[in-house]
This record gives sequence, structure tokens and C-alpha cells, in this order.
Amino acid sequence: MRLWTLHPCYLDPTGLVSVWRKALLARQVLRGKTNAYRNHPQLERFRKHPSPISAVNAYLAAVYEEAVKRGYSFDKSKLGSVRNKTKLSATKGQLDYEWKHLRRKLLERCPERARRRGALTAHPLFQVVPGGIASWERRT
Repeated sequence: MRLWTLHPCYLDPTGLVSVWRKALLARQVLRGKTNAYRNHPQLERFRKHPSPISAVNAYLAAVYEEAVKRGYSFDKSKLGSVRNKTKLSATKGQLDYEWKHLRRKLLERCPERARRRGALTAHPLFQVVPGGIASWERRT
């Protein structure tokens, strides 16, 4: 399960659909509706949020917004309410690590998306702070 810290605009079609599905699954895990992935390290940062479900809903809303911009037809009824707009912290090192990881995938699947310019942008849920790779990250 990969819930990208990067803004969804960097994802290719496969990645965007995948993160949508994984975020929906993450919400089910946090609700206690499934045993799958319940100990997944990516969920640690959402569990630390004052309202974990609201945080996942905010995550999904930004993914949905990107899908709409691209003309995709994601199911809007799957969006939930965002009651707590508190941002999660994400480190610059994590953002850079994820870009390297995603870029490797994009070079194979969608090379034109791998050629980004300028500074990286985080998913709107995250506030970027100085620091290295997150402790929960499973390095490849």
C-alpha cells in the first residue's frame, strides 16, 4: 500500500487509480472494517491525526480533484466528510524519497510524467517540514 505524500498530479493514470483504491482501503482499515493491512506502516501517520478518518477523507478529496481535472469518472459518493482540516507533517526527505521511487516507476510506465520541472509539491493534506525519510518508510 502506497499513500503518496507527493501531490497526485505527479501520478500516471495507473498510479492515480491505484492510490484512489488504496486510500479507500486505508479508510476501511482505520474504521476497523477489514483486517487487511491493519498494521501497515503507511497508516501510522493517519492514526496520529486527531481525526484519522477525516484525514483519509481529505486525502481522497485531493485525489478525486486531480481525477476530475483529468476527465476521469471516480465515484464522488465515496468521498467522506472532512471535519478536521489539521494537516499532517511530512518531511522534505520523505518527499524526495517518494519522488525517486515514483520516478523509477514512471520511467517504465509513463516516461513523459517522469520529466518534472521545479520544486516538488506535496499532497494538500501534508505540510512539508525539514527532515529525512520517515521512520515508517520501508526502503527499497
